Amino acid sequence: MSRVRFEGTESYVATPDLIVAVNAAVALERPLLIKGEPGTGKSVLAHEVARALGAPLIEWHVKSTTKAQHGLYEYDAVRRLRDGQLGDPAVHDVANYIVRGKLWEAFDSDVRPVLLIDEVDKADIEFPNDLLLELDRMEFWVHETRTTVRARQRPIVIVTSNNEKELPDAFLRRCFFHWIRFPDPETMAKIVKTHFPGLKKQLLHEALTSFYELRETPGLTKRPTTSELIDWIKLLVVEDIDPVTLRSRDGKTTLPPLAGALLKNEQDVHLFERLAFLHRRQTS
Repeated sequence: MSRVRFEGTESYVATPDLIVAVNAAVALERPLLIKGEPGTGKSVLAHEVARALGAPLIEWHVKSTTKAQHGLYEYDAVRRLRDGQLGDPAVHDVANYIVRGKLWEAFDSDVRPVLLIDEVDKADIEFPNDLLLELDRMEFWVHETRTTVRARQRPIVIVTSNNEKELPDAFLRRCFFHWIRFPDPETMAKIVKTHFPGLKKQLLHEALTSFYELRETPGLTKRPTTSELIDWIKLLVVEDIDPVTLRSRDGKTTLPPLAGALLKNEQDVHLFERLAFLHRRQTS
C-alpha cells in the first residue's frame, strides 16, 4: 500500500497535532476518532483529508435510529413482494433487492476512499460495538445471497463524536483518538483569513476580541462556534460595520452588533439583558 500523508489544505487550517493524528491513524490502519465541541471542524476534516489525498469521500451520517446493519446493506423484502405480485421476473434473483450501505460502498471502491462515520454517539450505545468485526476484518457476510463482501482496499475511516454519550471501551481500543481543541485567537485568525483573505486587520482584531469575550461570559448556555463567527464576520463586512463600534462596547455587558449570528437561544440573550441592567444600576 502506498504511503499517504495529510498536511492540511489551503482552506482548512490543521494544527500540527491534528496532522499527526490523521497520519498516525492512516499508518496504523485504524479508525480516527475525533471529538470536540460543535463547530471545531470535525466533520469538515474528512472532506479536507479526502481532498488533500485525492480520495473519494463516502459519508455516513448517523441518526438516533441508525443501526450498524444499515451501513452494510438492507434487504428490501417489501419491494420484492410487490414485484412478485406484479409478475416481475426480477424476483427470482434476491440480489436485486439488496440495498448497499455506506460501508459496502467503501469496501467496493476502486480507489481507496475516506469513510466518514459522522456523529457516532447519536445512535444506540451498541452501534459502535456492532461494527467492530467489520472494521477489523474489512469484510462481512450477506445472508440473503450467501456471499462475503471484502474490502478491495482498507478505507481511511474517520469517526466523529460530540461526546453526548460514552463510547464502548472495545470500540475505543480499536481507534486512534484525537480531541480537537477550540482554536486559540492566533489559529482562529488564520481560519478567518482563509474565508476572508482581504479582511482589514483592525476589523479582524476587534471581531475576534468581541467573539472571545462573548464566549467567556459566565452562564452562557451555548457558546458560539467557529462557523458562527464566520457568519458574523460576513455580516460585519456586508453591513460595513465600523471596527470602532466593536471596540467601544462593553464586552461583558452588551451585545455586539448583529449578535443574532452568534447567540442562538433566548436564554443567552436574556443573560446579556440582565448583565446590562445590573451594569447600569452599578454605574448610575
